[in-house]
Amino acid sequence: MPEFIAQWLNQNEIFTAMTIMEYWNGLVNTVQLVFLSLVIGLICAVPLAILRTVRNPFVSGPVWLYTYLFRGTPLLIQLYIIYYGLAQIPGIQETFWWEIFREPFYPALLAFALNTAAYTTEIIRGAIVSTPHGEIEAAKAYGMNWMMRMRRIVLPSAARRAVQAYSNEVIFMLHSSAIASVVTIVDLTGAARNIYSRFYAPFDAFIFVALCYMALTFILVFAFRKLENHLLKHQRPVTS
Repeated sequence: MPEFIAQWLNQNEIFTAMTIMEYWNGLVNTVQLVFLSLVIGLICAVPLAILRTVRNPFVSGPVWLYTYLFRGTPLLIQLYIIYYGLAQIPGIQETFWWEIFREPFYPALLAFALNTAAYTTEIIRGAIVSTPHGEIEAAKAYGMNWMMRMRRIVLPSAARRAVQAYSNEVIFMLHSSAIASVVTIVDLTGAARNIYSRFYAPFDAFIFVALCYMALTFILVFAFRKLENHLLKHQRPVTS
């Protein structure tokens, strides 16, 4: 950090160079946690959404149960169950898994990924089942099998319909990540809580964090708007 900025920050009691770095570390932890959760959740959600559309109840039933459980219970409760419950599994503390899950980041990552995967599964499933019947019939007429239809017709078409709903899920996950601080992760909210307890200035600490979340939200909205325009550019009228 440049010296003149550090000197300017140190002129006040709350927003000093040290607290700004604490906020920065919290921002990095928040972005890392949300990004990894969304990537893992999306990778898991695509095959689960396909299985969810299968008419065989023995195939789609377990997926429905999973999405029902994770969408029907609060994320905070899921985080508590995973964070405190994994330590209660007999023998886990003698395995290599304990070296991973003893840190709070990975139970939080698992809880967030499972939660967003459940919501994303239903978003993609809804987009898949709303594929126009004519597109599927045209693909069959070209001799495409089920796998090729799904890969070349159904999933690309579903992605265009699902992107707007999925953008809401991404923003929801960003805001929900604030609960990570309850399991000792120093994210943005955790950094604000630490600074509040140190300086007894709740408005300064939490309003600054609220502005950080708003800035991240605006960036996501802008990025998804660009993506949506790119995916739907074929629907624009042709100008001469």
